[in-house]
Amino acid sequence: MKPAASLPKILLLLEGATTLLASLVFYRAHDGSWGKFAALFLVPDLAMIGYMGGLKLGAACYNAAHTYFLPLGIGVLCYLAGQSSVVPLLAIWTAHIGFDRMIGLGLKYPTAFRHSHFNRM
Repeated sequence: MKPAASLPKILLLLEGATTLLASLVFYRAHDGSWGKFAALFLVPDLAMIGYMGGLKLGAACYNAAHTYFLPLGIGVLCYLAGQSSVVPLLAIWTAHIGFDRMIGLGLKYPTAFRHSHFNRM
């Protein structure tokens, strides 16, 4: 029998769902193309190519593409520079991360692809 999900895990799943929803609303508010959204939604998963260089490099590449730090940091820099055209792309990236978290996919440990911060809870 599988144990009940822990409260922190449930909160992380809800946080992912909330981020996905907020990203979709933000994307819509910036008149993003839904065709472009569908075409680019899985682009962050290309970071898995890093696993061809081993577990350590793979986890580092995957985690770099699946943390909120990069899209939100780039978004702040673009906002300060007056470059709003990239904002919808960053919303797609953030939506992807939120979706992954919502379905229980987490940041990777360099021990195995299936070892993530969700599995260690």
